[in-house]
Amino acid sequence: MMRVRARAATVTAALFLATAATTGTALAEGSAARPPMPAFVGKGLIHVVNKLDMRTKLDVRDIGGGHRTVLWPFNWKVCTQSPAAGAPLAEHIRVSVGVVKKTERCPKR
Repeated sequence: MMRVRARAATVTAALFLATAATTGTALAEGSAARPPMPAFVGKGLIHVVNKLDMRTKLDVRDIGGGHRTVLWPFNWKVCTQSPAAGAPLAEHIRVSVGVVKKTERCPKR
């Protein structure tokens, strides 16, 4: 039974590597290339939470001037983000977003 599982894993890995080699996909130390940082400004905070990988550290800060605690992501929208949209995402990156309530305007910077 163990031989069958080991062989299936080997075949799957070999198929993945062969596909990556024929399509020109770059591999870095056995992991697939990561997509760039998405554009979050103007979108709801829940979009950020859903889009980022679970291992990504997310710092959320109220920039509306009230220094409120963000408890319910559905009520907030993103005004600022770091790193900027399009920047390469490292595996264990920290993403920071500045948010205000959805009914408020983003402060001018």
